[in-house]
Amino acid sequence: MTPSTDVLFLSHGGGPRPLLGDPGHRELVTRLTEIAGRLPRPSAILVISAHWEAPVPTITASARPGLIYDYHGFPPEAYAIEYPCPGEPALAARVHRALTQAGLPARLDDRRGFDHGVFVPLKLMYPEADIPCVQLSLVDSLDAATHLAIGKALQALDVDDLLVIGSGFSFHNMGAFFAPDTPESQARNLAFEDWLEETCASLEIEEAERAERLIHWERAPHARFCHPREEHLLPLHVCVGLAQRPSDTHIAATVLGKTSGMFHWRLA
Repeated sequence: MTPSTDVLFLSHGGGPRPLLGDPGHRELVTRLTEIAGRLPRPSAILVISAHWEAPVPTITASARPGLIYDYHGFPPEAYAIEYPCPGEPALAARVHRALTQAGLPARLDDRRGFDHGVFVPLKLMYPEADIPCVQLSLVDSLDAATHLAIGKALQALDVDDLLVIGSGFSFHNMGAFFAPDTPESQARNLAFEDWLEETCASLEIEEAERAERLIHWERAPHARFCHPREEHLLPLHVCVGLAQRPSDTHIAATVLGKTSGMFHWRLA
């Protein structure tokens, strides 16, 4: 891993809402634009999105990927969003090689485009769409240890000024987002967020313990309330597996009335 790699886990919001002026996403929009302003400009971006699951880790390999509007029930402008960033087949090949050399079966896909877990946050962070981007899938087993191992395998990448983004959501209970907020739901949300911040950012936790906590994340306070299904948490596992140390920065944002967290590592 080169000295100039940034790793970022972000909460990407609900569908295209951050791009449509939704008031429940104003703070998230502000945070993402602030983060992009603080980061060095990347030469390329690798995104692990919660919205792509495959039997093995799969990497977009097209030079000109399209967009997948993988949401429903939004106004017409949500399906006219454009983000014409180039792909980066050479980076895709490097990711594939890193995974297979670590003993993880992987494949390249030169047909799939980018889902909203990629283009929504990137359109906010890098609106010029001029930075090459590659997407890496989750594994559909949703096994936590597997995603930590994927992150560790990515340490073999040798790409200067690479930005690796885990695009998920630290809180992802769709029913709770649209239910009346209560002191109980707030307490459950915050208890899990506190556990997650401690797990990812504490200097007092050794890496073996950090991995163990994330492998058994369901034991965390109110884990299944915050994540009835874990696909939006697992991009964080990839980031932690890659970083292998506490995060440098924790950023909180209120999204649709719920506290959500983001983490940044600058790898040296």
